[in-house]
Amino acid sequence: MGGITIYSEELMNNLMYYLQIALFSIFLILAIFHFYWAFGGRWGFYNSLPCKEDGTLLFEPRSADCLIVGIGLTSIAFFYCYQALQIPIPLPVWLIDLIGWVIPIIFILRTFGDFKYVGFTKKVKTTKFAELDTRFFSPLCFSIGVIALLLKLY
Repeated sequence: MGGITIYSEELMNNLMYYLQIALFSIFLILAIFHFYWAFGGRWGFYNSLPCKEDGTLLFEPRSADCLIVGIGLTSIAFFYCYQALQIPIPLPVWLIDLIGWVIPIIFILRTFGDFKYVGFTKKVKTTKFAELDTRFFSPLCFSIGVIALLLKLY
């Protein structure tokens, strides 16, 4: 007696591939922004930084900070690219496994935020950053976290 198969292994493998490519693309775009800021670009820079209600920035990253974040985001991008293309990553298996867990945890925690300036739990909601965080940054972090978690669990 045949049953209806809701999904096939091939369909799931294709879905996982496209999710990995999506994360690769997202992280690469984020890295490009950070490299742009590291080398003096300012478009979007201040709107991407949390600030107090009076407009005072909580921190102002230096070029080196943006460069380090850009390198980290590029590394994460290629982590998912290598997985999508099934290229062996030249790291110990335990480290690859750890990275696969740390990424979704970081982004899901970022979604909830610090309970004051960042994330869905923020109290300060009247700044330009807060508006962008509610509409774009936190939902993006949540999406990244959930996709990365799905990839890790599959």
